[in-house]
Amino acid sequence: MKTLNIALSKGRLSDLSIDFFEKAGIDTTELKDPGRKLILEDQINDIRFFLVKPGDVPTYVEYGAADMGIVGKDTLLEEGRNLYEVLDLGFGKCKMAVAGPPELKDKLDRFDRLRIGTKYPEAAKKYFEGVKGRQIEVIKLNGSVELAPLVGLSEVIVDIVESGKTLKENGLVILEEIADISARLIVNRVSMKIKNEKISKLIADIKRQL
Repeated sequence: MKTLNIALSKGRLSDLSIDFFEKAGIDTTELKDPGRKLILEDQINDIRFFLVKPGDVPTYVEYGAADMGIVGKDTLLEEGRNLYEVLDLGFGKCKMAVAGPPELKDKLDRFDRLRIGTKYPEAAKKYFEGVKGRQIEVIKLNGSVELAPLVGLSEVIVDIVESGKTLKENGLVILEEIADISARLIVNRVSMKIKNEKISKLIADIKRQL
């Protein structure tokens, strides 16, 4: 029997995933209390879980180090990896949006080269250059993205919005919505063929819970 390797992002998404795996009959004892371990096992079902950074989950899956993974749609949009996105798991819901000062509502077209502050440079380019055919300048930021338009670093930002509270507290609003974000189950293309029976069963077991 071939071992099934599953990549999970450390933190909230892996915590929320545990329930799905448990109801699918997987032993999640090690997953619930990983300590400092990065590889966690269910020896009965011959399944291994890898705990990695969210942005690395699609990489592990695309290259086949992991057969499957659970990751946010925002990461998939940013990484653009060659893999199967098989299920929307429906948790970790939020939106990827363009946000900025309220006076810019419906007025982004007036900028010849819009400056965008974001943690998601590739997703921002795909949306503005690919979908809207706009020229933009992307300014990559790692945190406190909302600050960028307040101090003149950028006109707008592209970020994940959950409740909108942080935007509101900083005098910003959603100007355009890019995509609905939630946790997705992804599968390596080759693994889907060579471990089809095991992967298909797990997908079916999880699907029943949705």
